[in-house]
Amino acid sequence: MLLQLSAAELGRRIVGQAGSTHLPLTEQLIQEHSRIKGGAAGQGDVASWNNSVPVVVRALLDCGLDDVEVQIEVDLPHTNSAVDLVLCGQHPGTGTDSYLAVELKQVRHATVDPLCPIAVDLGFGDGKNKLHPVRQVQRYCEYMLRYLPHLREDEDRLMGVALLHNAHDADVEALFGLPETDHGFLYTLDDLHRFRRVLASRFAATSGKRAACALTQARQDPLLKVTDVARQRSVIGGGLTLLDEQYVAVDRITRHLEKTARFTGFDVGLFHDAGTDHSLASEPGAKRVYILRGGPGSGKSAVALELQRTLGLKGREAVLASGSHAYTETLRDIMLGTARRGQTAEKRRAANRLYRYFNSFSETPPDSLDVLICDEAHRIRRSSSHRWMPKSLRDDDRPQATEVIKAAKVPIFLLDDHQSIRPDEVGTATYLKELAMGMGCEVEVTDLEGTFRAGGSKRYQDWVQQLLGLGASDPVAWRPDGRMALTVADSPEQMERFIRERHVEGATARITAGFCWPWSNPDGGRLVDDVQIRDWRRPWNVKPEHDVPDAPRSHLWSTDGRGVDQIGCVYTAQTFEYDWNGVVIGPDLLFRDGKFTVDRSASCDPAFRGAIDDAVVTRCILNAYHVLLTRGVVGTVVYAVDPATHNELRKLITGTIGMQHYDGAQPRLTAEGSQLPPAHRRRHR
Repeated sequence: MLLQLSAAELGRRIVGQAGSTHLPLTEQLIQEHSRIKGGAAGQGDVASWNNSVPVVVRALLDCGLDDVEVQIEVDLPHTNSAVDLVLCGQHPGTGTDSYLAVELKQVRHATVDPLCPIAVDLGFGDGKNKLHPVRQVQRYCEYMLRYLPHLREDEDRLMGVALLHNAHDADVEALFGLPETDHGFLYTLDDLHRFRRVLASRFAATSGKRAACALTQARQDPLLKVTDVARQRSVIGGGLTLLDEQYVAVDRITRHLEKTARFTGFDVGLFHDAGTDHSLASEPGAKRVYILRGGPGSGKSAVALELQRTLGLKGREAVLASGSHAYTETLRDIMLGTARRGQTAEKRRAANRLYRYFNSFSETPPDSLDVLICDEAHRIRRSSSHRWMPKSLRDDDRPQATEVIKAAKVPIFLLDDHQSIRPDEVGTATYLKELAMGMGCEVEVTDLEGTFRAGGSKRYQDWVQQLLGLGASDPVAWRPDGRMALTVADSPEQMERFIRERHVEGATARITAGFCWPWSNPDGGRLVDDVQIRDWRRPWNVKPEHDVPDAPRSHLWSTDGRGVDQIGCVYTAQTFEYDWNGVVIGPDLLFRDGKFTVDRSASCDPAFRGAIDDAVVTRCILNAYHVLLTRGVVGTVVYAVDPATHNELRKLITGTIGMQHYDGAQPRLTAEGSQLPPAHRRRHR
C-alpha cells in the first residue's frame, strides 16, 4: 500500500497549487512509489492519482463520510497486482468492518472484442485489448477473499466496483453485457449519484481506522500450494477417515435406528444393551426404510462406510451395495489389501460378500441381511435383468429396488437426485419412497445439507446446478467465495499442462470429458487416442474388462497416479474426487439463448442408442456433467469444445489460467489468472 488517509485528510490534498501540474496528493504518491517500489511511477498511475482518486474522495465528502479511511494502491497477496483503492469503515446497519474495493478507469469509450467477451478495447489507441474492468475488480476481490481470512468471516464484508468516471453509459454500453456481482459493479459518469448511494449504504459516518487496521494487520494465508492442500484432502476420496460433521450424520442415523428398533423388528442387540427387555421388538410393525439425500461431497459415502464400520464393531455384518463398478471394486481392493499371508482367499470372499452390486439380490431370502447400505442409490435400475442373467431368473417387471428392500431388515439408501446417468437408472428419493410405501414400509427421508468437497463451498454446488438448469433459477455468474477455485482454460493443451503441474506438485489431478468420442478397445496392449480436439489427442481410461500395461485398471483411475495420463469418463469418475478437476465439455452440451441445451447426436454413449426418449437423454447428459463438474476438492478448470459455449463460460466464470509473475520467481502456470487469456491479448482485426 502506498498511502492511507481519511477522506478528510485527502480532501485537503486534492486542492490544486499554483504553478504545479500535479495535486499535492499526486506528488506525495509519486514519492511514496519511488520509496516503496524503487522506481518511477508510470504515466497511467500518475494520471489516475491526479484525476481519478479525487472523484472518489469528493463523493465520500459529499456523503458526509469524512472519517472513512482510504487505502491507495493496495497490494494483493503474493502477486504484483494492486487494487486502486480500498475504502475502509463501519457498516451503517451492523457496525461491523466494511470494505469497498474500487478500480478506477479514465476511459471515455469502450468496445468488447467479438471473439472474447472479457477482452475490451478501452480506446487508448494502442491496439491492445484489456481485461474487462468489471472482471478485473471481481478477480481482485477473489484474491482478497482467498488470502485474507478477515474478509471471509462475513461474505458481505467486501464489495467491489469499477468506476469509469469520464464515460457516459452510451459510450461504454457494451461493457454492461458482463454479469455484475457484489464483487463487481460498473458505474459511469452518468451513475455518480448511484455510486454515492453505494457509499452511504456501505459506510457509517464514523472512523474507519479500526477496519483499516484490521485489514492491514490481518493474517494472510500462505500462497495456496497444492502439496499443502493434498495433505488436507476431503475424507471421501481417501475412504475411511471422517470429519466431525460426518460423525454427526452417522450419530443421527444410529439414533434413529435405536429409537425405531421396535418397529423394524431389528432385535439383534445392536442398539440396546444385552440385558434390556426387548419385548417391544417382537411387536409386528412395518419395515422402516431410510433415505439419505445429499449433493456432491455431502458425505454420503463417508456416512455409508462409517455406518458399516460402526455396525461391525457391534458384531453385526452390514452389506454395502452400489451400482458403480469403480466404487465397489475399489472397496474390495482396499479390504483385500489388508490380508495377511495365507488369508488372501478368505479376505476376497469376505470382500465380495460385504461389497456388492444392486443386481446381486435377486435370489436373496427376505430379511436375511441385518443392514443393507445402498450407496450411490441414484444408480438403482428399473430391474436387475441383464444380458448374462439366466432366463429363469429374468423378471423385467420386478423393480430392482424391491429386491433390495426385501433382502434386508434395515435398508438404507444414500443418493443424489441429480446423479443418475443412464436411461434405466431411476434412483431418486421420490421414486424409492413411493416404491417402499407401496410395499407397506415406513420411510424416513433425511437431507445431508453440508459439503466436504469444493473447499466446503455450498455456493459452488448451487452454482453448478443453476448452470446446468438443475436448480430453480437460470445460470448466474460465479461469485468467488474464497473456498473453491473455478477457472477457464483456453485450450485442452493449456488445461492438461495445468493439471499435470498440479500432479507433479503432489496433488491428485485428473481430466474428465463428456462422452462425445468413441471408446475403443486397446490396440495391441496400447490405449487408443480416442479423445481428439483439433491437434490434441488423448486416450480414455482403460475399459473395465481390459488390462493395459502402465495404465491403472478402470476402478483405480482416480486413485492411481498413472490416471493423469488418461481422460476419465463419468462412469469412472462418479463417486470419487481429486484435488484439481479438469472438465472438457463436449459438443453434446451447448449454451444457447441463456441456458444449456443437449445435442444427443454428439454423444457416443451406447446407453443412448435405440428408442430412448429425448427428455431422458437430456436428463442423463445434464446429470453426467453435474457429476464431472463436482469432483474437485480444491479447484475446477473447464473448457468447452463449442466456441459459443466457451465464450459464455468466460462471461460466467471470473477465473482464467495464465502465466502469473511472482516477485523473484520464474513465471508459472497458475489458476490465479493473467490479465487476459493468451489467445485474446491482441485485438483481432
